[in-house]
Amino acid sequence: MPSLKEIKNRIASVHSTRKITSAMKMVASSKLHHAQVAIENMLPYERMLEHILKSFLASMPDIQTHFNRNRPVKRVALVVFSSNSSLCGGFNGNVIKMLQQTVEEHQKNGIEKGDILIYPIGRKVAEKVAKLGLKAAGNYNTLADKPTSEACREIAIELTNLWTAEEVDKVELIYHHFKSAGSQILTRKTYLPIDLEEELYSDRERDLKSKIATKETQEYLKRNSGNEEKKEQERALPLNDDFIVEPDLKTVMTALVPKLLHLMIYTALLDSNASEHAARMVAMQTATDNADELLKGLHLQYNKSRQAAITAELLDIVGGTVNN
Repeated sequence: MPSLKEIKNRIASVHSTRKITSAMKMVASSKLHHAQVAIENMLPYERMLEHILKSFLASMPDIQTHFNRNRPVKRVALVVFSSNSSLCGGFNGNVIKMLQQTVEEHQKNGIEKGDILIYPIGRKVAEKVAKLGLKAAGNYNTLADKPTSEACREIAIELTNLWTAEEVDKVELIYHHFKSAGSQILTRKTYLPIDLEEELYSDRERDLKSKIATKETQEYLKRNSGNEEKKEQERALPLNDDFIVEPDLKTVMTALVPKLLHLMIYTALLDSNASEHAARMVAMQTATDNADELLKGLHLQYNKSRQAAITAELLDIVGGTVNN
């Protein structure tokens, strides 16, 4: 049984640790507030822009840009978001686990390890990339603590140039999506080519007279684009005929696509940043609660041991008095 001094030292140690976890919880809570405001302001704008652009591309089967053209995947780039520091529960571990699963999946599909390029945003994932022997595109540790739009724009331009030069055939994002302070969803999202599938299936499949863009309606328009007589007989209504493109299609696409690609990177970074602070706040709150429970048990043990020592001393005094 530990002595009173050992228990007292343990209580002091746990109490000191509790002060640290409580302070870290308050700091994380303050940072989460700012990060949450940032992502709540950015996310609706990015999602609406993504919805408009993808709806437009999905409803215009004749439009083909090199950003939404699928090609055989031989080289892959992964943009992975983690944190620079630990003490945030399973936040970094989950990201690293999904990174490893993604790399293994691509290797099973015949892609060599040297053809997988990683953009590690955060020290934790950068260390894991170096340990696994994967090729890193650079050092982006500062972005994990201080998200900036300009740095995300540079990454988006670099990825766009790699895609245009056909040095990569697919780009994916791996990050935590901030749903609430208690829920962060690990997300793996296709960045390039622009994925129209989720937009095609965001609405339920309807008949070909519908103005909702679906895969079937796209195929229908492609098959019948040159057959005027059949068009007249079928009387198929055009999809999303309320689109008015000004000044011209090329100018609009040249402006919107790079803007969307930049905002996707920036939104993922803000998402990851808010998720990190939320995960750390929850982890520190849990640690503080555990310290409180541990202190209760230690105080109870200390009082029992102290009472036992006092009782033993009283028995010794009483026994000595009887003997005298």
